[in-house]
Order: sequence, then C-alpha cells, then structure tokens
Amino acid sequence: MAPLGLEAVAQGRLGVSEAEEPHDTFLENALAKARHASRATGLPALADDSGLCVAALGGQPGVHSAHFAGREGEREERDARNNAKLLAALADAPDRSAFYYCVLVLMRTPHDPVPIIADARWFGSIAAAPKGSGGFGYDPYFLPAGSRLSAAEISADEKNRVSHRAQALAVLAAVVAKHSGY
Repeated sequence: MAPLGLEAVAQGRLGVSEAEEPHDTFLENALAKARHASRATGLPALADDSGLCVAALGGQPGVHSAHFAGREGEREERDARNNAKLLAALADAPDRSAFYYCVLVLMRTPHDPVPIIADARWFGSIAAAPKGSGGFGYDPYFLPAGSRLSAAEISADEKNRVSHRAQALAVLAAVVAKHSGY
C-alpha cells in the first residue's frame, strides 16, 4: 500500500495495452492514457506524459521526445539517434537551456469530469558530450540546474527525489491528500 492509501499497479499487469499518444500536448496524451487505462480496467487510473523541452529548439523534442529521430529500433537505438539529432540541432546554439517536463493525470473513471492534474519542470541545460551511464534517454546530456552531475550520474534515489516526475508526483499527492474524498 502506498501513501494516501493508493496502490499503483502497472497496466501491463492488468493486461491493458499501451494507449495511443497522437496528441500535440503532454496534457492531452496523459488524459488519453489515463482514460484508456480506466476504461479498460474499470478502476481509477494514473498516467503521465513527459519529455525534454529545449529553448533553442522552440520546445522540441517536447511531446515527441521518445521518437524525436524516428520510431525504428529498440529503445537504446532510438535513444542514441535521438541524442545525436539533439546534439546536431544544438551544434551552433549559444543557449543550451532545457527542462524535463512531466504532467500526471489521475482519473476516477474514464469520464471523470474533474481529473486531478499535476505538472512539474526539472530545469537544466544540454551538455556537449555525454556524462554517466545511468538513467535513459537524454539523461547523459541533461545537466540539472545547480548540479555538476548529469541526470545519468546521479543515483536513482536522488533522481526519484528531484526529477520532474518526482516533483509532479509530490504535487499530485498533496492535492489528493487535500481532497481526501477523491
């Protein structure tokens, strides 16, 4: 049992397929994923959508972070291509500021008229070369603000305390606690 009396169960354990993410915003995709899981299970559902937003690229890769350089191949191949495309796009950019963004949506039913929505940003910049071997995706290139370590160099415990997902989850937990009748 998790805090607030909620237990998170991965949708795969319940036989729920991955939801489509056809939308242009993180919020729309998270709503679609939560609605899909709730509809398939008849249970409340929590879903997120997240990605990397880079100032010099007008917010890209943004909602398309996982498939910035295409959908082909396994995750490690896609990550390598995504990072190569990111670095190429930033080759001459003087501003390398970026943030990871996460939005969480908690729905009681597929038609919940007032889903709980929480979001957060983890600010930093993009390094010219990778640092570290932990994490995934853009983590070796993401330098959190105020840190000398990349997101791939910090411990999993630290990342789970300070990341965009951790921050959004803290906001969501506070809202749920405040509205205990949810």
